[in-house]
Amino acid sequence: MPKPRSVRIFLVVALSFASLTATVGIAGSAGAASQPTVAQVQRRLAALDSKSSKLGQQYDQVLQQLALANQRLKVLNEEKARYLTTFDAMRAQVGKLAAVAYEQGGADSPLGLLTSATPQQVLAQASILAELSIADSAQISQYINASRQLLDARQAAVRVRAAILRIKRAMARRLAVLNGLKQKQEGLLAELTPSQQAGAGPGGSGGGGTTYKGPTGSQADTAVAFAYKQIGCPYVWGGTGPCSAGFDCSGLMMESWQAAGISIPRVSYDQMSDLPAVALHTASGAFTEEYLQPGDILGFNGNSHVGMYVGGGYLIDAPVPGEDVEKVPLSGWYLQTLDGAVRP
Repeated sequence: MPKPRSVRIFLVVALSFASLTATVGIAGSAGAASQPTVAQVQRRLAALDSKSSKLGQQYDQVLQQLALANQRLKVLNEEKARYLTTFDAMRAQVGKLAAVAYEQGGADSPLGLLTSATPQQVLAQASILAELSIADSAQISQYINASRQLLDARQAAVRVRAAILRIKRAMARRLAVLNGLKQKQEGLLAELTPSQQAGAGPGGSGGGGTTYKGPTGSQADTAVAFAYKQIGCPYVWGGTGPCSAGFDCSGLMMESWQAAGISIPRVSYDQMSDLPAVALHTASGAFTEEYLQPGDILGFNGNSHVGMYVGGGYLIDAPVPGEDVEKVPLSGWYLQTLDGAVRP
């Protein structure tokens, strides 16, 4: 016998509710199962730190390119000014010759050709200028050469300015990626307690005193003393100081040794590859600090990060965005990711 319509409706609703309840239960279980563990969060955070360090050094490399391009543009602008002065002087001299020749009927080209305001026009008519019956052909040659130098410098400056714009766009893209990584790192850090954050990346475990009380007789001592003075300064991508502008890790190393009168490369990879290496292991292969001296630069995480060894098992480091330059023990993340040491 068919069930009444009201009964059928009730059964459909009941079954739908049961299905929904089961779905929610399954989803809830899946959500609970997908909740990352502390270890998983720490690994993700360490991976982000690693990526940020590598991208940060790439950002420094682009900054170097920008600095070189700006230096080149400055030289070209100075050259343009010199060449323009020469061009104007030669134009005035040749103009006088042209006026005399024209008055004497010895020139068969218009005077304006020789007194053109642009080097492009002069060069376009160089063959005609060379054939003019003017006594001092050497001055015509100098005039053409001055036009060529001025035009070349102007065109080179245009190319360099275009390169600077491309470099700035590349910097903006990298900075956007770095800021995105920073936001992800902050989100992951919020899931961990301070003790759980330890060991997932550089920084976060300062100590051992922050005032330099060591010797001052050598360049290494001066570099270490400078690094101590920067403790508390903010980490800033691409930063080379002063404190108000911030430092990144390799920028702090470069400026510390610059204060001691020694120039070292800007980027961590170059610092670790170009400077003399310091042994970190005994003959048996065990790690040791016995060969390290204050001022040595330590490379971490594929040499994408650097810090300065200051003795007693400590280093001074500009760790990550959001943290300040600090003195930290050579342990945890630092010891686990230590790749090498160099001495400027």
